[in-house]
Amino acid sequence: MDGIEILGLVAATFTTGSFVPQVYKTWKDKSTKDISLTMYSVLLLGVLMWLVYGSSLGSLPIIVANLTTAILLLIMVILKIKHK
Repeated sequence: MDGIEILGLVAATFTTGSFVPQVYKTWKDKSTKDISLTMYSVLLLGVLMWLVYGSSLGSLPIIVANLTTAILLLIMVILKIKHK
């Protein structure tokens, strides 16, 4: 694993990790009043496209980051629909 791959994994950790507090707070409070379903749905679609792109390149940082982010975004979309 070279330096640029490590940089990608660190960047993936930061960007993906930034969603964790929002998912936790929404899960805990069961409140999605201030969450935009449109924004999270469009972001999920974009992240899934990045996942396909990363898979086609065989890029571990892109795959891991976008798979994890997609799961977190899917949880948020489900919570938004459930607690609407």
